[in-house]
Amino acid sequence: MSELFDQFKSWYEDRHDYAREWKKRTGGRVVATMCTYTPEEVLIAAGMLPVRVLGAHEPQNVTEPHIFGMFCPFSRDSLAQGLLGRYDYCEGVTLTQSCIQYRQTFTSWRQHVPTVQWDYYLPMPNEVQSKFAKMLHQSEVKEFRKFVEGVIGKPITDDELRKSTELVNENRRLLHELYEYRKEVNPRVTGVDALYASITAQFIDKEDHNRELKRVLALLPSQPNNRVEGVRFMTIGSENDDVSFMAMVESVGSTIVIDDQCSGTRNFWNEARIQDDPIATIADRYCERPACPTKDYPVHTRFDHVLKLAKDYNARAAVFLQQKFCDPHEGDYPDLKEHLEKNGIPTLFLEFDITNPIGPFRIRIEAFLETMSEEELF
Repeated sequence: MSELFDQFKSWYEDRHDYAREWKKRTGGRVVATMCTYTPEEVLIAAGMLPVRVLGAHEPQNVTEPHIFGMFCPFSRDSLAQGLLGRYDYCEGVTLTQSCIQYRQTFTSWRQHVPTVQWDYYLPMPNEVQSKFAKMLHQSEVKEFRKFVEGVIGKPITDDELRKSTELVNENRRLLHELYEYRKEVNPRVTGVDALYASITAQFIDKEDHNRELKRVLALLPSQPNNRVEGVRFMTIGSENDDVSFMAMVESVGSTIVIDDQCSGTRNFWNEARIQDDPIATIADRYCERPACPTKDYPVHTRFDHVLKLAKDYNARAAVFLQQKFCDPHEGDYPDLKEHLEKNGIPTLFLEFDITNPIGPFRIRIEAFLETMSEEELF
């Protein structure tokens, strides 16, 4: 990892301290958000700090009375962080519908985390390809706006929504600009660098995050471009922010050059299209974003999007980072694997849990690299 990204690394490791300091500095409210489909523009317009709930990748035994052990590790780890008081600085918690397991995490969180003062479940159409989806989602985001206005005790103006939308759009543009460096041969932005930058965008004040992105982007052209890239990997999955795994992959003769994950590109890949109605601008963007498997039907638009990312970033192989028991991604996996492999992208499947066995995973990655090297000899 480059020292240039130390601020992002510090924010990631000390995210709870940052949120508490932000609260003292601004006097604003902090809200825990579950899922990247949450329209954070509304919360930012209300003067709030949206903080994406993440797991901690540590063993825990507090969630079993609340949700099933066969729910995905991210659901269980996220709930554990709430029950253990890690997010006690958040007055509110909100979820926009994604998968049924994470909805249960949200339900348990709002019922059993004592510091929660308010909560909001935002329904979202899963069939975003329907001709009615955008109209329906606009109505739901309008209701969300009204609710948040009730929390803060004053209206959220259209101008405030437009300003917050442009702030978030700027963040998306800057992350795109950063990711362009990953297309380089021997890229000066590694997968670990990019993960720190993209995941922190989900819980750091966008003004602070944009300022740091601009600083890094100004200095990047002068950075050495001499890291031996090895095999260029793509990672595919849901919420995967296991930095130790990513660092291991990049220590054994490879570089992660692009991803299709909600901890990475799916969160920022498309901007909001500016329309006269700021609610339509915000709501439509989430219907149009690169789809999560929960929202990618009846046509699998995601498959060609993933393949295009692999081609654009010259990824020679894809690693599926599958959260154990993740039904939406498990349903996609066989067909997406076939789609990539038919188009010349070999794949490796790894199953993630709350904590991951780096040693065995390293052996799997090294064996995959060796297999690819042998194939190139023939």
